[in-house]
Amino acid sequence: MPTDREEHISEKAKEQVEIKPAKLIDISDLHPYNQESLIVSLDHCIKCNTCKYAFGAFTPSCPSGEEFGWEAYWASGRIRLARALLTGKLEWNDEILHPIFACITCGSCQDQCQAVHNDRIVDVIEALRELAVKRLGAPENQKKMEDRVGKDFNPYGDANSTNEELKKKYNLPNNAKVVYFIGCTSNYRQKNLRNATLSVFNKLGIDFTLVDEHCCGSPLIRTGQTDLIPDLMDHNIRVIKEAGAETVVTSCAGCYRTLKKDFTKFGKDLGVRILHTSEFILPRLSVGMLKEMDKKVITYHDPCHLGHHLGFYDIPRQLINFIPNLEFIEMERIREASWCCGAGGGVKIGYPDLAISTAKKRIHEAEETKAEYLVSTCPFCKRNLSDANKKVGNPLKVIDLVEIVDELL
Repeated sequence: MPTDREEHISEKAKEQVEIKPAKLIDISDLHPYNQESLIVSLDHCIKCNTCKYAFGAFTPSCPSGEEFGWEAYWASGRIRLARALLTGKLEWNDEILHPIFACITCGSCQDQCQAVHNDRIVDVIEALRELAVKRLGAPENQKKMEDRVGKDFNPYGDANSTNEELKKKYNLPNNAKVVYFIGCTSNYRQKNLRNATLSVFNKLGIDFTLVDEHCCGSPLIRTGQTDLIPDLMDHNIRVIKEAGAETVVTSCAGCYRTLKKDFTKFGKDLGVRILHTSEFILPRLSVGMLKEMDKKVITYHDPCHLGHHLGFYDIPRQLINFIPNLEFIEMERIREASWCCGAGGGVKIGYPDLAISTAKKRIHEAEETKAEYLVSTCPFCKRNLSDANKKVGNPLKVIDLVEIVDELL
């Protein structure tokens, strides 16, 4: 004979079984890929916490989670946040913008996660940001990037460079099978990196050209500001095709990720090979082409858009090991366990304190190797690591790998 309590429990269980899932709010105004990412991934997170620590290394993996310490700032928390917003259990308000946008989208959580949705976690965060932009607008500082790109075709607000002056300076043709896609950071803020790349291509006798490139769209995609993306992509596809290119080479990890992956996500087809500078240069070098380096100790930082996002780890190391007379010492956290430079996902402009705090941790890791050079293969990594290095007051020299190759070639 069931007790009153058992009957009560039975009735409550019955009620729970009959409860229908909450209907999702309308997300039809999102980009189709982002709609899919949100819906597919909502119920796959089992809250196991593996996203919080580097797999196998048991060291912290998430910069924003470590910085702010609340669940909403880790990947698992952001997925729960997305679910609550989509099912109407949480209302949209300005307070939720900080956990949504104060994320570097480094993708380390994807490498650590063992669940079936692990390759879509960054997509979920970017989709959530697109939804937030449509509901509340982008955070003020990140909104500046869209305004600048809309006006000058780059997120820095500098007058657009058609690259015609550079073509004249280096006597480049209008048409070539190889296009060097410089990227905004190299073209407007890290010109030494751009010039080193141009110099290396000339020294190697590469038949290449430049185009009137517009921002690849990476900073806008990362911050959920997608309205300008189709036009940016269409322009870049057009000028690359008009140049007769079969291969596009870029020294920017963000451009590489966008050209290689995001164009496809947005239904665009460049129809050419996309190569990072390091993988373009490496097979064109032979023994004796590089001068010996004065005995130096260097360490290497994996850019997240190459590493965590695309599994691109080996080629830069192979290029480093090709350089004569140097000592290469790895930091403690490398490859899939690598710690972010802190600059991506709109954080450099939107949350500069988080960007520098994250980069300082990487600088200290480089210090522990006793290296003289901290080398990377991304202009954005170079920029933020350099900024943090200055604040730390370290004699460590932050440099891009292509700059070393140019010096020794």
